[in-house]
Amino acid sequence: MRRVLALLGLLVLVLAGCTSNRRAEPEPTPSPDLTSAPIAVAVNPGPFESGPFEAPSTGAYLGAWIKPDALTHVGRVEAVAGLEEDLGRPLDIINTYRRFEQMVGTESDAEFLDQGATLMVSWATGDNRSILAGEHDRLIKQQAKAIRKVKKPVLLRIRWEMDRPNLRATMWSGEDYIAAYKHIRAIFAEQRVKNVSWVWCPTAEGFIRGDAPAFYPGDDQVDWTCVDVYAGNVFQPIGQLMGPFLQWAAQRPKPIIIGEFGVAKAWGSQGRADWLKNAARTFKANPQIKGVVYFESNPEGNGPKQQFQLAGDRPAFREFTKLTKDPYFNPR
Repeated sequence: MRRVLALLGLLVLVLAGCTSNRRAEPEPTPSPDLTSAPIAVAVNPGPFESGPFEAPSTGAYLGAWIKPDALTHVGRVEAVAGLEEDLGRPLDIINTYRRFEQMVGTESDAEFLDQGATLMVSWATGDNRSILAGEHDRLIKQQAKAIRKVKKPVLLRIRWEMDRPNLRATMWSGEDYIAAYKHIRAIFAEQRVKNVSWVWCPTAEGFIRGDAPAFYPGDDQVDWTCVDVYAGNVFQPIGQLMGPFLQWAAQRPKPIIIGEFGVAKAWGSQGRADWLKNAARTFKANPQIKGVVYFESNPEGNGPKQQFQLAGDRPAFREFTKLTKDPYFNPR
């Protein structure tokens, strides 16, 4: 009997040890109540010249980047179609990322354009000093010709988020970025490209730090000002996160597009829903904002505070659907 009791005691200790070593699922960090958060307002009333892709007179276009299961024509089309079906409406703008050597005008690009969407091409150009040295002129000419062949307005983000500290090794400085940006524009002009609206898109953090404005090429070089803003590592209302940008942009006669925005899963379903509700109010309170593009993706290798996909999170997705069905975000 003693032996049986001893064995039972040992078994209990073993099981207790196994249980104590298991990693409990992390609880979402409690998020602040945003229902009464103040709305940031900083507005230039316009009118605006926005290039070939004209800003709506009222309201704002809606778009998204949707990460496909496979980076193929079928994968891209299915990803966009799936989100549009869930939302019950087509997207006005489809964000697409391209490496320096990847040309615009793919089969999926053509299909999205045929469906009436506008492409926002986020082009990851290379080292600014090598661009200025002319090392990539042939590649830039190829891209210019490819975009010209599209024959429909394209939003082009030249090295978006150029102010990120981890890009400093290839951006070098604000002066280098501006010079490379102008060099690219000059080549596009030589190739008679007339269907590009030029979008300048740093990060909200860059305006909080104060270093983003140093990368601005100038009012004569930019058609749309832009910002990427996320409730990732910091959970604050979107107006607070991009407040410094809004104050800066209000001094320029340009429409604003929110190139990427997202709220991380780590903040919990209700927190995400509240953040999106607050985002809709903030966008509508700032009529200089003429386009908003959600980042519907969970990037591989990112931590829990950098996962932004709304699909599968019913309360958050429901709130996003309300935003997309609002007539304000359906200017067409």
